[in-house]
Amino acid sequence: MKLVLHKRETVSKRAVVLVPIVSFAVSLFLGGILLILSGANPLVAYGAMFRGAFGSSVGWTEVLVKGIPLMLTGLGVALAFRLRFWNIGAEGQLTLGAVAASGVALFWSQRLPSWTILPLAILAGCVAGALWAGLPAVLKAVLKVDETLTTLMLNYVAILYYEHLYHVTWRAPGYNSGTERFPEFAWLPRIAGRAHMGIFFALILAVVLWWMFKHSRWGFELKIIGSNPTAARYLGISIARSIVLTILISGALSGLAGALEVLGIARRLQQGVAVGYGYTAIIIAWMAQLNPLGVIMVAMMMAGLLVGGDQIQMRMRLPASVGVVLQGMLLLPMLAGSLFTEYALEIKRPEKLPVAGLQQDVGKEATG
Repeated sequence: MKLVLHKRETVSKRAVVLVPIVSFAVSLFLGGILLILSGANPLVAYGAMFRGAFGSSVGWTEVLVKGIPLMLTGLGVALAFRLRFWNIGAEGQLTLGAVAASGVALFWSQRLPSWTILPLAILAGCVAGALWAGLPAVLKAVLKVDETLTTLMLNYVAILYYEHLYHVTWRAPGYNSGTERFPEFAWLPRIAGRAHMGIFFALILAVVLWWMFKHSRWGFELKIIGSNPTAARYLGISIARSIVLTILISGALSGLAGALEVLGIARRLQQGVAVGYGYTAIIIAWMAQLNPLGVIMVAMMMAGLLVGGDQIQMRMRLPASVGVVLQGMLLLPMLAGSLFTEYALEIKRPEKLPVAGLQQDVGKEATG
């Protein structure tokens, strides 16, 4: 007996509804086992997570704070994955976006009109993220260099460069590390608590990308290139040009996430810009089935898990490692379950010889 996964010809609507529900139930069950082993009541712990994330206005605003970068990096990764370009570099693109926006806010504010600084800082973040993603895109399109390794390695280059600026080059006088605070006209306005107007960037971009995928020639070309590059060439689509252009946009979205982080929250180049949002975006993109509107919903769920996980550590006095492992145990079954919306599991049993044929074979052996 052998288990085989084969791609569905059509995605079942019933599977789209049932698989996430079953996966979520399995996630809660596995997480409950972990909590019991840790000496906690699962129902109490899950209640604390939900109340911590969504039970108050402060919780909601913190979910938005974490959700905004997850939404934008998730959109960027989902866009790249539609081309089957495995962009693992959203973390580095976000980091350089934060660095570029900080540079404009810190050093251009004395030279240019104050009203230009905020939009220029946002634009600089997008450009930095786009260029950082564009390098592996060009290598992939021209030299066929594997993008998984190049995008991953560039993450470390970006993070080390950011840390050098934070601790040494841009360090404010009189401080061991950290930059000066941005001038007030470079602050991104907030809507509630620490939640800022970046949420509108994420929502608008998600709707625009969804429409482009459904109704534009560009979206059609992405679908063809991702599913059948040979057919794309026969249709006259420039694959190299499409890869570079699309990955520039993908990187710009992650760079925008970094820019909004520093302009809207710390309002300086803060420590801990690279906290894993770019890597979590990979999970978000897959769970959302590369759908931009789905990315928004999954990113909010992920942000709720992050905020709720912090709450059970504080309220129930569980070790920090329990919260991190619990988040992973809740996410992995849901990520694995999303596979079954596109693939079906089939059980193949070994073929049996017909009885007549088997008797003939035995008779031949006996006479021989």
